[in-house]
Amino acid sequence: MRRHVPAALALAATAAAALLPAPAAQAAPGTPAVRTVPPRQGDCARPVVGAGWYGENRARLQELIDTYGRCTSQRPGRHRPVAVFDWDNTVVKNDVGDATFYWLLRNGKVRRPATGDWTTTSRHLTPAAAAALSTACDALAAPGDPLPTGTPGGTACADELSAVYGTGATRAGAPAFAGWNRRTTEPGYAFLAQLTQGWTAARIRSFAAAARRENLAAPVGTTQRVGSSSVTGWVRYYDQQTDLVRALQRAGFDVWISSASPQPVVEVWARGAGIAADHVIGIRNVTRHGVTTARLEGCGSVPDGADTMITYIDGKRCWINQEVFGVRGAAAERVQPARHRQVFAAGDSDTDVSFLRDATALRLVLNRNKNELMCRAYDDADGRWLVNPMFIEPKKQRTSPYPCATTGYTAPDGTPGPVRRADGSVVPDQADTVF
Repeated sequence: MRRHVPAALALAATAAAALLPAPAAQAAPGTPAVRTVPPRQGDCARPVVGAGWYGENRARLQELIDTYGRCTSQRPGRHRPVAVFDWDNTVVKNDVGDATFYWLLRNGKVRRPATGDWTTTSRHLTPAAAAALSTACDALAAPGDPLPTGTPGGTACADELSAVYGTGATRAGAPAFAGWNRRTTEPGYAFLAQLTQGWTAARIRSFAAAARRENLAAPVGTTQRVGSSSVTGWVRYYDQQTDLVRALQRAGFDVWISSASPQPVVEVWARGAGIAADHVIGIRNVTRHGVTTARLEGCGSVPDGADTMITYIDGKRCWINQEVFGVRGAAAERVQPARHRQVFAAGDSDTDVSFLRDATALRLVLNRNKNELMCRAYDDADGRWLVNPMFIEPKKQRTSPYPCATTGYTAPDGTPGPVRRADGSVVPDQADTVF
């Protein structure tokens, strides 16, 4: 294992006012001021970042806390700094959305669409996928009723749902989704939230809690049977990340979660890291009479029910701007001035690229070999990126360079292209050095 020593980061107190190089943007008229928190006596015991980090990462995280925490007398305006973490494979190992989906199938909690028409779930579902789901599932339950996907008779239905959700294709290999913006939504992720239609948020939280108990109790490496397939059956909190969350909170940071798993699911898991439900931003369903529908809440210029702006890549930027900083309308989709952006961000995937780039002081990346994210992190154009191997079962070193100069970026229509810096220059291919 080779060590990666990032360029030194001078986290001066004035750094909070410095703009991260990014496309120019103006704050929306009426954008609210950053919340301020007056210092309180007795609050200045210095939180210390725990052990278990790669290279100089612990020292740089500690420097972040020492510079922006409540004990810093020179903190500009006593602004409360914001930190935002992705959830799946960033704060925990494995995916809590997947864990909940598997639980729903094993326990027969996915309902057949109330109209009997599978195209009413996802607006992006293809006719081929709707037909495949109808063939596999419709004979098992009346419209609106739960499907018995945990029984032998429901195996084919469970398999078809798993294929559509997990692979974006039918079991026969036909594309399951079409016509979506690759920078603002991922129809497979949204499909899970849409499959919770017909339940209250409280019931969905109870399902997620049951899945959480099972996955935390299962030994590392456990698999489970869902339909005819063997799938991952365990999840673990990363001790280093939950420790970091709590250290940031003790230092006076306003800590949030932004996740592309369903809102009620992440709320249940986030409590285990000390993060309250009102600081979780997940995929949010539109509700009717207290019951979830298959329609999703929108952000920025996207209205509720359009289902095209979830917490995914540029959608994460929009939702953070809207929910954390109070920016409304189309302005929420744009990069904001530094005082209306998070100081720190952490993620593991290309889905996190935009909100990581928006962080003004430090950006932590867990290496899962994701092209665009690793291109930007290794390029480290402004010296503010940290790369850390996954804390449990880290990925092996990628043997070939990341294709940054050619296909590392995915355009809204799915076209691959080069990864570009804020000034338009192309990021050269990058070697994988932190593993």
